[in-house]
Amino acid sequence: MTSPALAQQTSFGRMYARKIGALPEVPSITTVIGQEKMDMDGWIGHMAATAVVQDARLGESVGNSAKLKALARQASTAAAEYRDLAAARGDRVHQYCEQIALRAMGKPHQAAQAREALIANNEEAFAGRFDEWWETYQVQPLAAEVTVWNSSIGYAGTLDLVATIGGRLCLIDYKTRGTSRDGRVKPLDPKVVMQLAAGAKAEEMVIDPAAGTWEPWKYSQDPMLLGVAIGETEVQTVMANPEVLPAYWSKFWSLRQVWGATQKVGDAGMPLREVGPPPPPAA
Repeated sequence: MTSPALAQQTSFGRMYARKIGALPEVPSITTVIGQEKMDMDGWIGHMAATAVVQDARLGESVGNSAKLKALARQASTAAAEYRDLAAARGDRVHQYCEQIALRAMGKPHQAAQAREALIANNEEAFAGRFDEWWETYQVQPLAAEVTVWNSSIGYAGTLDLVATIGGRLCLIDYKTRGTSRDGRVKPLDPKVVMQLAAGAKAEEMVIDPAAGTWEPWKYSQDPMLLGVAIGETEVQTVMANPEVLPAYWSKFWSLRQVWGATQKVGDAGMPLREVGPPPPPAA
């Protein structure tokens, strides 16, 4: 996960402050969406089993209880390790995408360094496919990695890109995705619609995070909401269906209420108190 300047990791999830160094005030868009818990047990078990089966030491460990237990302990962290590696890869790809946008806007950038980081991790194919997408869609960037705020509901987040494509204003969220068995980029999770809808409902955008300077959100003129799945073999662009946006926004609003209620419960004090037996009856 990328780390915007105003974002902080807290015991309540990722939150945003109004300026650098200030206390966090509202949850991030992803923290709100994360209130809907996903059942990952099946995937975690699959990753652990796969790690054991693919371990070169499995053959020599059969029949040896100590060695099998060692393999099991190591395999138990396979899912977490995969998640962390995928997150680091996503950060590198997002960094490259941001630098390309900055370069296109004539701003200081580190596009070459970002590409070198991908090359060093055998991930240059992501950059190649993204470059092709950028040229094919004739992207005209307006703002990259822009932090937005909604005071009415109480949340903040960072949009990957605001741009015009084919003359249409677009809010864009990048997702780095793996490759399916048929060589296609894996599709996006529909939850990206919530993320995009929340971004579209922004009320302010940061101008100077160090000084805490904000201005009214100026990209609300009926934007097209795009999710861009960046893979090693291709880039797939999908649009949030305008007909479903009200339902997804309603769900996001409800999840924000869940987050707020959880904080109230945490601050309410001891939830359970021990009750002793009644006094014995008088003689």
